[in-house]
Amino acid sequence: MEIREIAEIKELREFERIAAHSHIKGLGLKGLKAEFIADGFVGQEEAREAAGIIVKLIKEGKFAGKGILIAGPPGSGKTALAIGIAKELGKDVPFVHLAASEIYSAEVKKTEFLTQTLRKAIGVRIREVRKVYEGEVTELDIKHKPHPYNPYYQIPYSATIKLETSEDSKKLSVDQTFAIQLVQQGVEIGDIIAIDVDGGRIVKYGKSERVIKKSEEELTAEKPIPLPKGKVLKEKEFVYVVTLHQLDLARAKSSIDIASIFFGAERKEIDSEIRKEVDEIVKELIKEGKAELVPGVVFIDECSLLDIETFAFLNRAMEQELSPIFIFATNRGIAPIRGTDYKSPHAMPIDLLDRLLIINTRPYTEREIREIIKIKAKNDKIELSDEALEYLTQLGVKNSLRYAMQLLHPADIVAKEENSKIIEKKHVERVEKLFVDTKKSVEYVKQFEKQFLEY
Repeated sequence: MEIREIAEIKELREFERIAAHSHIKGLGLKGLKAEFIADGFVGQEEAREAAGIIVKLIKEGKFAGKGILIAGPPGSGKTALAIGIAKELGKDVPFVHLAASEIYSAEVKKTEFLTQTLRKAIGVRIREVRKVYEGEVTELDIKHKPHPYNPYYQIPYSATIKLETSEDSKKLSVDQTFAIQLVQQGVEIGDIIAIDVDGGRIVKYGKSERVIKKSEEELTAEKPIPLPKGKVLKEKEFVYVVTLHQLDLARAKSSIDIASIFFGAERKEIDSEIRKEVDEIVKELIKEGKAELVPGVVFIDECSLLDIETFAFLNRAMEQELSPIFIFATNRGIAPIRGTDYKSPHAMPIDLLDRLLIINTRPYTEREIREIIKIKAKNDKIELSDEALEYLTQLGVKNSLRYAMQLLHPADIVAKEENSKIIEKKHVERVEKLFVDTKKSVEYVKQFEKQFLEY
């Protein structure tokens, strides 16, 4: 497997599934001291300061073989703290959020699912210097011919393209591979593009500044790209991060067996030999100075649902040479370890707990709840009256912060229906009656207990 194959892997960006914590930008620390409100965080100063020390240890390479346990009651910021740690480690650091229950719903073996998860959380930052043609498209002629199996359908088979920079211009003839990409990406005269010959790909940056200035359109959604400087043919460094799992998949695709091709057998598991080959390739790239490892974070929520076999696997995984940072979260106290009759703190084996630095989160105070609701409303572009904010704060104190936050958007819908730009107290009161909290739901079940079905 050459670097060329690695470069062809597209960096995948999944939609962030933790939308409730999209306002978290870091841990909100000055040095190792937490500010009351910073980076989307409110309160939890001790927990954030502890997390800040762990971030320092990780960056200095002094956290190998260890993990983190965040323990606290529901709605006390455990997930937010894990995201804050990942943000502090850097934007390229892979972050894998896993609910423990997902392990048992997977179609593959537990060990395979966990191995894939761990390798998704280990990145490889690859640096390459490549020769590329870069400039503004000033001439473009794409030649077509009839499709070999359908003469009524025209396909591109070659193209002539002229690129210009501020100091140079060059006319190029390209083959069918590049001609197809020009059509697929909708490249037009006035676009700034780069042609990576070794990688066999074309990258379209956008419209040139001078083309947009010449147009008569007053408003355009396209971001103008300045005309490249220097020569059209130049050496350019490419830096990109892929995960070990993405490399595994790329390598597995290049070694699909004949049975898979003819009978469509889908390989859900990756052979261990393929992973060994990928590891060797990565180690070679690191030795040559062309790549570096980016250990990411595996955040395992509701970890009390993990069984003894999974705990044993993760305990061993912490000792491996290529291992991400493990963050566990739980709201359990003393409880049985799944798969055993043995009770343990946080439903976790003692030998694993001994490897973990434990951070406790506490319930939020009234002042903290008020500030969190204000930040969430601002982040979601929702306006609250002072009375509505105070009423939501009291609901958060009386019931839970989550319940108060969940009423924000329904109240906003009711306000808009009444042509109000601001959520008033009456809007919150209305949705409070429609959407009950956990305590009211339990009371309702008890009241009509005999009418509920029993199995």
